[in-house]
Amino acid sequence: MHTDRKALWAVRQSALPAVVRPCPDCSSTRHRPSGRIRANANGKLLDIWLLLSCTACDRTSKVPVHERVHVSSLDPARLVAYENNDPAVVRELATSASLATRNGYRLDWTGTWDLETRTPLHALDDPTPLKVLVTFELPTPIRVERLLMLGLGLSRNAVRRLAGSGRIQLPLSLDAKAHRDFELTLHGPGSVDADTAKHPKPLSRLTHLGPHGTPRHLPRQAAAGA
Repeated sequence: MHTDRKALWAVRQSALPAVVRPCPDCSSTRHRPSGRIRANANGKLLDIWLLLSCTACDRTSKVPVHERVHVSSLDPARLVAYENNDPAVVRELATSASLATRNGYRLDWTGTWDLETRTPLHALDDPTPLKVLVTFELPTPIRVERLLMLGLGLSRNAVRRLAGSGRIQLPLSLDAKAHRDFELTLHGPGSVDADTAKHPKPLSRLTHLGPHGTPRHLPRQAAAGA
């Protein structure tokens, strides 16, 4: 279906996820990526580790990335990135679900993301469909329903009514957790319930989840520093 209305929602990184696993030196179970990668050579064999820091005692621990691999099996550019603690590679390793599974820990994504919405300030009851592209700067698993609540500034019940009536068309269910880019289409009229119509909320905003999952909306000026 052709639509002249388009918008971009971006899940922006505000922090890397915490690594949850026991610390050998204290009772803490939370670690943060230190930003460093260690490479150790034994002849032509390499060990590569992602280094973590305990949030309580600051003890450094290692997450195996490659163990006893031949130097020729690694892409030279990748090896240079490891040796230089490339931030993009550190982020990739720190957010890797497969690395977490392989090493027996889990990732805690609490407080790691902001939702930036650049939706044009058209009324939600505009009859022209609005196509929204949702992009992810990091693979944070976020419930689709939660994204819609934050992006549209609507209650859970209002979002469910819109989805149930077909006014929100999604490639995923509301209960699914998205972590990759996807598109949705919002149809009008009737996209805003009576309470929201009386107290309209602007759509161009930066939405941040607080430590307990409570959304708070930051001024537009804060977007540049997020």
